[in-house]
Amino acid sequence: MADFFNDPKTAAQISFLLENIPFAIWETIYSTVVATVFAYLIGLPLGVILVTGARDGIRPLPAPLMQALNVVVNLLRSVPFLILMVLVMPLSRIILGTTIGTPGILVPLTVAAFPFAARLVESSIREMDKGLIEAAQSMGCSTLQIVWKVMLPESLPSLLSGFLTAFITILGYGAMAGAIGGGGLGAMALMKGWALQQFLVIYGAVIVIVILVQIFQSVGSHLVNRMDRRTASGQKKGGKH
Repeated sequence: MADFFNDPKTAAQISFLLENIPFAIWETIYSTVVATVFAYLIGLPLGVILVTGARDGIRPLPAPLMQALNVVVNLLRSVPFLILMVLVMPLSRIILGTTIGTPGILVPLTVAAFPFAARLVESSIREMDKGLIEAAQSMGCSTLQIVWKVMLPESLPSLLSGFLTAFITILGYGAMAGAIGGGGLGAMALMKGWALQQFLVIYGAVIVIVILVQIFQSVGSHLVNRMDRRTASGQKKGGKH
């Protein structure tokens, strides 16, 4: 064991990890947070439209329009991320002026994630009690009021759980993006570790990614559980009144 750590190559890899992994962690978290936020800025309203505009929704939209939206969402979800990233590179260059590094993967991550986010939002809203929507309609609430005051609040724990799922999925996408010029831990593992056969760098980056996933999953699950309890408590109090 002593010989292993005294080996110059091993010492160089450990030194590289200690010097570069903090910034790689920052790049990974930054790109994941930004891409998740933008994915939900697009995916949340799209998911709401997929529910409210459906044939059995509260405000049905023309069938061709709904079919087109579903085709776009399903098509983007079906394309493997690395292929989608290559296809979206021209758009990334137009918007951000680059296709490499952490900024270069923000557009591909967002494009890959917003259809996934839209389906998560759609699923969350469809899980809620339809009686609440019918009650709101009977009181004369508008479509916008039903969405903002009934659908989204009642679906909040499920929406937060979906947000957590999307966040962790995007974290994995970001690691894969290192294969074609992305930044962060994925780039460290692939471009520095695999390309130069520095396996300690690969193992170190993978371990850190696993730790990040566990931390975010634990914190997110705790928040979802707390919100579930508060929602259940509020419903019980409302029932007593």
